[in-house]
Amino acid sequence: MPGKIVTTVIGLAVAGGVAGWFITAPQTVNAGLYSGLNGNAEHGKLVFDAAGCASCHTAPDSKHDGPPVLSGGRAFASDFGTFYAPNISPDTTHGIGAWGLTDLANAMIKGTSPDGQHYYPAFPYTTYTHAAPQDVTDLFAYMQTLPTDPTPSKAHDVSFPFNIRRSLGGWKVLFFSDDWIGPDTTDQIARGRYLVEALGHCAECHTPRNALGRLDKSRWLQGAPNPSGRGTIPDITPASLTWSQADLVEYFTSGFTPDYDSAGGEMADVVQNLSKLPKEDRQAIAAYLKALP
Repeated sequence: MPGKIVTTVIGLAVAGGVAGWFITAPQTVNAGLYSGLNGNAEHGKLVFDAAGCASCHTAPDSKHDGPPVLSGGRAFASDFGTFYAPNISPDTTHGIGAWGLTDLANAMIKGTSPDGQHYYPAFPYTTYTHAAPQDVTDLFAYMQTLPTDPTPSKAHDVSFPFNIRRSLGGWKVLFFSDDWIGPDTTDQIARGRYLVEALGHCAECHTPRNALGRLDKSRWLQGAPNPSGRGTIPDITPASLTWSQADLVEYFTSGFTPDYDSAGGEMADVVQNLSKLPKEDRQAIAAYLKALP
């Protein structure tokens, strides 16, 4: 009898391990959603700016003149270690020049690398997962026009057990979803929601997280501790942010607040990106923020 119990327990453990292995496997997009789409590099630049790609993936000491060189290297401190933005220039050896469209889609929508590994959610695929296939296609077309750079990507400084990539599959099962949060009551607000929740990844900084790094969506955009440990990132819901829509649009355009202060730190990079968007898009973001509960 004891032998049968031991055998049963071992069998259940093996079955559970196999099931867990499949459940935590990296996922990929439906390639059919991207087949036949033609990329528009001009519109892809708008997607690139809205998504803030240059803010993370240009070198810390890079200049802003000319097309961005996406050599990577910028450090992002967190409770789990320090992450380094990789080289995503069109270099075929150290960048993503050998990637196809579906490789980029898998990275952005599913958080999966071309070699079938989970990406850390320091790369905000938890937001980009909402991106429309045509926008991903246009972004891919634009990124192919940018300068190459041979700088190798720097390895993340993440300790055990967070350095076990497969464990991220469990994190995704628990916390990764493609649900929308904010309202879409008008076409303008719906556009703002797309820019904020799909491309701009505002929540990645402005929403608090639990101990395992999950966004607390019940406190959407209500402010959060700065991952660097220096200060806090403000609440940008109407409960705390009393600026008018016009004030917000001006801030997104020039960086100046109604109190004649100016954006600083990482927000200065955000403003630089938003200022390149059509004014209608900045107005849509402002409308979305003012429509939040």
